[in-house]
Amino acid sequence: MVGIVAGIAARPVFSNLIAGLQLALAQPIRLDDVLIVNGEWGRVAEITGTYVVMKLWDERQLIVPLQWFIENPFENWTRTSSQIMGSVMLHLDYATPVEPLRQEAQRVVRAAPEWDGRVFAVQVTDATERSMQLRILVSAVDAAKAFDLRCRVREQMLAFVAREYPQYLPQVRTSAAEAQPQDGAAAARGAASAG
Repeated sequence: MVGIVAGIAARPVFSNLIAGLQLALAQPIRLDDVLIVNGEWGRVAEITGTYVVMKLWDERQLIVPLQWFIENPFENWTRTSSQIMGSVMLHLDYATPVEPLRQEAQRVVRAAPEWDGRVFAVQVTDATERSMQLRILVSAVDAAKAFDLRCRVREQMLAFVAREYPQYLPQVRTSAAEAQPQDGAAAARGAASAG
């Protein structure tokens, strides 16, 4: 009986030792790698014999058992390179002229210190019943710079559209039939107040 209890108690230790060996040989993660684990973005700050410490973007620390990395999928944004692409989505009216927005986005991106010069594109990637979706694709040397670049592009492009094409910002439209009163009493009150 004691042997069974000892075996059960030792199981997590052996699992982590085996996981540690697998991680050491395969090296899917290294110190300072940027990972997404269960939806959390952070950098690997420490790797021990039993767990990995991730410093999250908001300075919290996430402690993840080594075994978890063997049994679950995760994203490593820096395994071979830290370069990354990011996108900015704008929802605009169908009548929006795309070419002037493309030229302004190119001007903004080229002037941005975060842009690494690799990727830039502006495309209409979707259309709904109310608006079209314009995607601005950019690249940066790492995730932090990509985030800052995306924020810069989004802010400047929204300011540009609000300044140059405010009529093309998404609007909710109603038909004349929807705007009319539903009952006769309301119509009579409206006619009386107009007269």
